[in-house]
Amino acid sequence: MTRVAALIVAAGQGLRAGQSLPKQYSRVAGRAVLAHAIDALAAHPAIDVIQVVIGAGQQALYEAAVGSRALPAPVIGGAARRDSVMAGLRAIEADIVLVHDAARPFLPAEVIDRLLAALETHDGAIPGLPVADTLTTLEGEPVARDRLVRVQTPQAFRKAALVAGHERWDASAEATDDAQMVRAAGFSVVTVEGAVSLDKLTYPEDFMAAEARLSPTLVSRTALGFDVHAFAEGDGVWLGGVYIPHTRALAGHSDADVALHALTDALLGTIGAGDIGSHFPPSDPQWRGAASHLFLTHAVDLVKAAGGRIDHVDVTIICEEPKVGPHRPAIRARIAELLGLQEADVSVKATTTEKLGFTGRREGIAAQAAASVRLPERAR
Repeated sequence: MTRVAALIVAAGQGLRAGQSLPKQYSRVAGRAVLAHAIDALAAHPAIDVIQVVIGAGQQALYEAAVGSRALPAPVIGGAARRDSVMAGLRAIEADIVLVHDAARPFLPAEVIDRLLAALETHDGAIPGLPVADTLTTLEGEPVARDRLVRVQTPQAFRKAALVAGHERWDASAEATDDAQMVRAAGFSVVTVEGAVSLDKLTYPEDFMAAEARLSPTLVSRTALGFDVHAFAEGDGVWLGGVYIPHTRALAGHSDADVALHALTDALLGTIGAGDIGSHFPPSDPQWRGAASHLFLTHAVDLVKAAGGRIDHVDVTIICEEPKVGPHRPAIRARIAELLGLQEADVSVKATTTEKLGFTGRREGIAAQAAASVRLPERAR
């Protein structure tokens, strides 16, 4: 059987989009641009494997963007795009390869269909759109546009032809795209109809347009969570997924992580999925001593299954002891990791009750949390 691989080139460092991150890791409608591209390719039944090529030092950004998606380990690219493509080609076993730019996240399945159909009679196929604008030189000389197209990706090739095109290319010259190298090596490449949605995201206005295109399909929901656990004998407490040595522990059926319990309830509330006790009953012995991050990731999976996008969470820990401040950065980083968010999208605060109530008497710890999620209209 013919094996088809998608090779996503995401090694760029460009910041022309006006973002603080390389554009492939910037978010549109709650997901990284790279994640949109991955999901579009993964949804096509003909794609057997997806290999991503990233830049040096981008591993953490990649992991935050991809989250729990099951993919082969990313490959580190080179200084030039063709170096990155070759690095990816060495990592995959396939008969056909679709080379795609991560900055083109909205890939229609019909374009993939047209590309694969064209490979039945050609060595390569690329998507393109007619040029609608009048073209001239800088001197004002008109340029005939009837044989011009705007080339897009993914570009599809028989792997043998693509590898040969790269290997035979003059290393001192930079190719405009993979199709140029494959043609220069003597192979046939045909142009098929592309799609306006495949235009590359490059400038700030491109991102604003993409956000506007997707946002009307989503509605925002915010929900709250609250939890309390009493102190018991022990030598430390779990707070926000971080173990903090202390003179006492927290009593509970699980590890009694009051912060993650409150956050779990907040996320469940955004999709109307009950509370933590309905999913993980204290009466069930399998959850005795369980790590609370299991509860939180379950809630995250339910939000994703509902088509939701977690925008922001806020957690407030209420206690006299232990002091939370020194551990706040670690808690924030751990929650961001568990939710697949940037740390900027996670707020962690701590306060006391001025020695009032059970927390003021050092009898236990309370936590409250808020979560903001966007959901598709159909989920309302």
